[in-house]
Amino acid sequence: MAELTGFQRDLLFVLCGMDTPSGSEIMREVEQSQDRSVLHGRLYSNLDELVEAGFVEKGELDGRTNYYSLTEAGYERLRARHEWEGGYLEARSGETDAE
Repeated sequence: MAELTGFQRDLLFVLCGMDTPSGSEIMREVEQSQDRSVLHGRLYSNLDELVEAGFVEKGELDGRTNYYSLTEAGYERLRARHEWEGGYLEARSGETDAE
């Protein structure tokens, strides 16, 4: 996941919790969860990069609206990142318990 930006990792986490959302649904979720605005161009360019990397699948809902979903490769990257982060959280938790 080192090749991804923090924003791209956030998008993968958001997609993991959603069922084939449209770009606007993803934007709303990110804006609500992070309490900040997301520029349209930033969202879609990052989604396109994730599609190109094979972490996200893009499909068509209708003539105007696309959907996005996490691929198995995207899920595996996300799971590995979660485990890596969890190791550090557990180490910190152990320090606090010992005090």
